[in-house]
Amino acid sequence: MNFQLYYITDRRQIQSHTLDTCIAGAIAAGVDWVQIREKDLPARSLLALTEAALESARREGRTRVMVNDRLDVALAAKAHGVHLGTRSMPVDLVRRLAPDEFVVGASCHSLAEALAAQAAGADYLLLGPIFATPSKLPYGPPLGLAKLREVTLQVSIPVFALGGITLDRALLCRQNGASGIAGIRIFQDCDSIEELVRELREIVAE
Repeated sequence: MNFQLYYITDRRQIQSHTLDTCIAGAIAAGVDWVQIREKDLPARSLLALTEAALESARREGRTRVMVNDRLDVALAAKAHGVHLGTRSMPVDLVRRLAPDEFVVGASCHSLAEALAAQAAGADYLLLGPIFATPSKLPYGPPLGLAKLREVTLQVSIPVFALGGITLDRALLCRQNGASGIAGIRIFQDCDSIEELVRELREIVAE
């Protein structure tokens, strides 16, 4: 699998664009994944946002659209899958309820959580925080690259490095076993998402 770019949305952190614009721009630029992570949106609004993202993804032909936590919305929108946090429905239950082709991702913050999620049937993991980042302070100190390497060596499903990811750190994550990088600010705070994606692709290809 090529090194993957995973954009997680947070409309509260967007400075100068609408969320719809950010999502459409990221998809057009060629990110591999978009996770709709707007936990406080009512179901109807979340469904509409997800459907719009899926329409953009269909036009561009490559991006998979995931919904954070809300299996009902993901299924109703016919999204590619659902991403589960540590307080979401159990992975194995979602796997039983969802279609076979439905992608189930899981967040984890330790090797034990990673192994448990894999055993339960997760298709991929978001591991973090790898580096220090304000949004992940409640999860404690950063795990670091050594922990990323430990987890990627012991699980067989893709692991995305999350937390404090920057352009300069992307290559370090790949060198320590990550299948890709995930983040909010790296994709939302950039001057040009097209330029960012191009630079990321060039860096990890070195």
